[in-house]
Amino acid sequence: MYKKKLYGIKFIIPALVLYTVLYIIPTIAGMVISLTDWNITRPEIHFIGLQNFVNIFTSRGGQYMASVGHTLEFTFITVILKTLIGLGLALLLNKGLKSRNMFRTIFFLPYALAPLIIGISFVSVLKPEGPFNAILATIGLEGLAHSWLTESATALGSTMAVEVWRMAGWNMMILLAGLQMIPEEYYEASAIDGAGKWKQFCKITLPFLRPSLMLVIVLNTIHGLRVFDIIYSLTGGGPGGLTEVINTLVFREFGMGRYGMANALNVVIFLITVIIALMMQRVLSGKESNE
Repeated sequence: MYKKKLYGIKFIIPALVLYTVLYIIPTIAGMVISLTDWNITRPEIHFIGLQNFVNIFTSRGGQYMASVGHTLEFTFITVILKTLIGLGLALLLNKGLKSRNMFRTIFFLPYALAPLIIGISFVSVLKPEGPFNAILATIGLEGLAHSWLTESATALGSTMAVEVWRMAGWNMMILLAGLQMIPEEYYEASAIDGAGKWKQFCKITLPFLRPSLMLVIVLNTIHGLRVFDIIYSLTGGGPGGLTEVINTLVFREFGMGRYGMANALNVVIFLITVIIALMMQRVLSGKESNE
């Protein structure tokens, strides 16, 4: 028995070593650095405790709190839209359409593209003289034309729209897999009992699809909180910081050599992610226990 346990441990050790070296140690190091005033412009490094975090959450750090707000807003709205659109596409392409495989591929393709490439492409699409405004003018809606990525009223919403367009197909594929695991016999039996499409959706589809929906919501939430590349390639955090999220601000702080504050911001987003993930886990486990 002892030899069998030792045999299993031998397989775990390499992964544990890699995880420790590549994740645990850098995470601890980042937390330690966040408690200093490390700045590349000064040769000395001083331990300042929680002062960086005080600066983030007080009026002295208005830009920092704004980035936290933008991150939460971006996450909340995109999670809802990506989940709903992904669910709609999954229901539409689950069965019945002859060309459903082709459409599945088309909707999934944006996710296969690099976010930086998508961002750079949409900068051209959404500029004032770009194709999107040209299409609006062609169909008589030139009054709706904007400089989508540089106007304060539309900048953050435009980045959300691009993110939803990129990720909806990925959500569709996960939910589609969940739909195809539902036994067809349940629908046939409910149809015999006189249940309509809406009742079948509420009583059969949603309950069976709940694990896939929860997976999609959790993964999208974590992804939204960690967003960087699509925002940076579209707006760089502008105009005037109106699309600045935590990770673009971390990148900016690192670029200016303020390593202490950059790591403090990293710790903040890490803690927010952990707290939200634990809350979601508690809610989901509570639902499962009630069932």
